[in-house]
Amino acid sequence: MDRLLSMRAFQQVVDDGGFAAAARTMDMSAAVMTRLITDLEQHLGARLLQRTTRKLSLTEAGQSYLQRVRHILNDVDQAEASTREQTDELAGLLRIHTQPVMAVHIIAPLVAEFRRRYPKVVLDITVDSPLVPPIEDYDLTILGAGRLYDANVVARPVILSEGLLCASPRYLRSAGTPRQPADLEKHALLRLSQAGIRQREWRLINPQEDDRELAVEVKPAMMANHSDTLLRATLDGTGISAQPLDLVANYLRDGQLRRVLAPWITGRFTLYAALPSRKYVPARARVFMEFLIEQTRLKAAEAERTWPSSAEDSVAS
Repeated sequence: MDRLLSMRAFQQVVDDGGFAAAARTMDMSAAVMTRLITDLEQHLGARLLQRTTRKLSLTEAGQSYLQRVRHILNDVDQAEASTREQTDELAGLLRIHTQPVMAVHIIAPLVAEFRRRYPKVVLDITVDSPLVPPIEDYDLTILGAGRLYDANVVARPVILSEGLLCASPRYLRSAGTPRQPADLEKHALLRLSQAGIRQREWRLINPQEDDRELAVEVKPAMMANHSDTLLRATLDGTGISAQPLDLVANYLRDGQLRRVLAPWITGRFTLYAALPSRKYVPARARVFMEFLIEQTRLKAAEAERTWPSSAEDSVAS
């Protein structure tokens, strides 16, 4: 027996003064309505209603039970309304989980504008790099993954990004600009190291030549297992590094970095916004996700319009 449904049926029968009227109100048959009340009385071991051919009235037990049922159903309705409000209203706490490099270069620069648009939403951002992201513990998890990412979670692609070779204008003025991939052997290269693995090659891809691939030997001048460390060193003129477009779009746009060896890229990967469930997504999570997609794509497009289109343009700048 669905006790809550039976309680609602009992209250409706009393309010409407009969089984047929209550059945119409609750959009069910009179037979179902009668069975709900009968099952409720059997469960309680007491008669709640006196039925005659002309009139329906409450028993003493029914009067006492109805009073309590009204309070219970009112509390249930208020709880449901409060929960819907939390889901639908653009207010409240939005818990976000992301990795350090994304927190600094993607999320943090967007907070001021997001707060201007949605001042009642409070962002609670947890920054960490676990092997398995705790997606179920947060409203939204921002993570990067390879192009063939296939996680068993509800994840929406935010933007498909490319890895670009970048250097600061200071470095290019002092060391020159590579004009072809083989020239990288003469430059100070900065690369990411992962779990003690030292790769000896960069795999370059040319999107303008049907993704033709080329392996270039890398003798790094510096290695680090921390993306921000490599980016900081690149900005300070230490050498050339491979960086995701969505992380360096601002630096390309304002001229702190220059792209080198265009159109070659070092790979493709996707930035995802992962949700703990497809159902009952709070409105504040939905609007932040849409805002993130909008802003990252705008910044990527601006960076593409402003970076030099060739090595010669890089030298001139």
